[in-house]
Amino acid sequence: MANPPHGGKLVQVKQSSKDSSALAGFKQNQKLQVSKETATVVSNIANGIFSPLEGFMGENDYLNVLEHMRLENDVPWTIPILLLGPHNHHFGSGDQILLVNEADQPVALMEYEGNFEISREEYAAKVFGTDDKAHPGVAKIFAGNECAISGKLKAAVKPDHGDYADFTLTPKETRILFAEKGWNTVVAFQTRNAPHINHEYLQKSALALVDGLFVNPVLGKKKAGDFKDEVILATYQAIMANYYPKDSVVMSVLHYEMQYAGPKEAIMHAIMRKNFGTTHIIIGRDHAGVGNYYGPYAAQEIFKEFPDLGMTPMFFREFYYCTRCAGIASEKTCPHGEEEKLAFSGTKLRKMFADGEVPPKEFMRPEVSQAISKFKHPFVE
Repeated sequence: MANPPHGGKLVQVKQSSKDSSALAGFKQNQKLQVSKETATVVSNIANGIFSPLEGFMGENDYLNVLEHMRLENDVPWTIPILLLGPHNHHFGSGDQILLVNEADQPVALMEYEGNFEISREEYAAKVFGTDDKAHPGVAKIFAGNECAISGKLKAAVKPDHGDYADFTLTPKETRILFAEKGWNTVVAFQTRNAPHINHEYLQKSALALVDGLFVNPVLGKKKAGDFKDEVILATYQAIMANYYPKDSVVMSVLHYEMQYAGPKEAIMHAIMRKNFGTTHIIIGRDHAGVGNYYGPYAAQEIFKEFPDLGMTPMFFREFYYCTRCAGIASEKTCPHGEEEKLAFSGTKLRKMFADGEVPPKEFMRPEVSQAISKFKHPFVE
């Protein structure tokens, strides 16, 4: 039986096709233009990925999340979901606002509830734990508006996922799929990388303890140096076709902009995968981190503060290949020194591909390396 949705109810906002006239006929002053990333948030609210949210946060929820890492109703939540927009709007309470994209096409219909000011400095300090603008999440919040517009979604347009449509499942669909497979326990794996041996070892170690594995790579805006969306998808198709039992794993992509908020984002990743119906989530070293802003296992420690989260985290230490053990090991299983270790370094991996080198098989499956090599520019610039 699938895990109950976060907050007890899977939110489902009525959605129509892009060509529908259901959202047409609004005057220009009833429109609000939103970015591609905000349109993705709209879709995630509409499909229930952000359950129990039914729209963009109001001030009470926002302040409660900053101070207590919970919504006003005490449901665990760690990163605000805000619609940041201009101050010079003319909306009144209860007004119907048409959210449109940069091409003036409808995205969603929202019932306006009000607006409030945020402090960028407070947001950065309490969400990211730093005000350093070299942090991509901090840079984004300081570059944006300070007016948060709150409201409940009334209807939305189904997004066009193009080449990724066949790999995009909603929480409603994954719940049906897990039930059809007879999976009562399902472990989720969050990733924004092409899989190397460490990732495979994490996934299969967790899979040994549950009924099924849900691989859920993130597609969307990322920082420079991350793998491009099409590379992530191609590499997971390669590794799953060659090294995973077909009846034990499901892959669906998650359209989502990484925040790089370390431990607080780890909780959000767990909440989203809970809404997909999973019961467990893999949390490894430096989950959702960037640079040296967070301790290597801070994302594991934060789960102690959420005994009521409704998700079972599966914690793993850092893995490496030990030449003496002749296999994958960790500090808990291997007594050998640094000279015996082949660490799985993303920086080293990027340099290898940039230099036209093929990673050793102890580091990455050859089918995955070959999939990456087919792309002239596999990394976000």
